[in-house]
Amino acid sequence: MSAKPIKSILFVCLGNICRSPLAEGVLRAVLAERGLDRDILLDSAGTSDWEAGSAPDPRSVSIAARHGIDISGQRARKLTPDDFSRFDLILGMDRSNVRDLKALVPADMRDRVHLFLELAQGRTRDVPDPYYEGQDAFAAVYRMIREASEALATRLEAAAPKSGQASSTM
Repeated sequence: MSAKPIKSILFVCLGNICRSPLAEGVLRAVLAERGLDRDILLDSAGTSDWEAGSAPDPRSVSIAARHGIDISGQRARKLTPDDFSRFDLILGMDRSNVRDLKALVPADMRDRVHLFLELAQGRTRDVPDPYYEGQDAFAAVYRMIREASEALATRLEAAAPKSGQASSTM
């Protein structure tokens, strides 16, 4: 990650109805638990516009609610060119998303695009798309996202400037 403090994170998947809204909601909850929720802007988007305007998949809403997280108010949107300058980190949920993002991102902003699990946990692994699967797949995706969000929050905490101190590099 960059040496400058991370103030904004965008999660990206294909349709922005399953994984990325769940990741946005889970990281928001994790940051709130740690008192960091006012410091970082979170959002999610899709590389396609197929679901633009739609609420998250009911199975994502359900698994989030089971863990005390409300993502029902989110609406799917397509990634825009402005997102690359607006967000310090752009996290693709799988390698296909990252390939799509790297094809679109301006060259001087390529360092903002990462695979979510790789950046958070150092694991080159996809968060699989549960769309064509059952509730168990959504539960597994929730667990992966929760663990990665905890790891990412720890990294963000470690890199946050302490009172009167300069920021460290993540």
